[in-house]
Amino acid sequence: MAVDGARVERLTRELLEAIGEDPERPGLRQTPARMAELYAEFFAGVGEDAAAPLARTISVTRGPAPETLPSGAVLLRDIRFRSVCEHHLLPFAGHAHIAYLPGEQVVGLGALVRVVEILAARPQVQERLGEQIADSIAEHLDTRGVLVVLDASHGCVTMRGGRQSEASTLTIAARGEYSEPVARQEIIALISAGSVSAASTVRAQR
Repeated sequence: MAVDGARVERLTRELLEAIGEDPERPGLRQTPARMAELYAEFFAGVGEDAAAPLARTISVTRGPAPETLPSGAVLLRDIRFRSVCEHHLLPFAGHAHIAYLPGEQVVGLGALVRVVEILAARPQVQERLGEQIADSIAEHLDTRGVLVVLDASHGCVTMRGGRQSEASTLTIAARGEYSEPVARQEIIALISAGSVSAASTVRAQR
């Protein structure tokens, strides 16, 4: 479902008036149009099928290079994402980490990125976003287990209320074999190792 840009522009003008501003002053004249463009981008995932990117798969046993296929988990780490919290319509952003245990079919890694992008591009809460990503992969891909870890910073925490600028939120969604904590320990360790390495690099560059 496409965002109604004209309506967003009209409502933005009303919002500016409601907070006591003049939408006709030079600095705000283009704001309604900019908001329409912004919302079209931020909410492009509303009504879009998040499972569609998973439709094109590759056979494990009959694939082009079966000798190179993984015998264990496939882990795609540090997928950058941004979304909008449905409670205050403030942004939250961070990294998604996705692991799955392949069955007979695997999928291109870009398809996993697209699942995250589609589900994030709608009013969300982080807890539900992780669950929806896990469900989409578990239900539409031949897999024995799925693990989704999201680590994000929320505008409603960093910019309002307590204004905790360093706070981040971590959520875990697990399906299949990864529903058992012991089974996902290795993946959590690999994700954590990547985070520690990235943090060390940032400190070294300062």
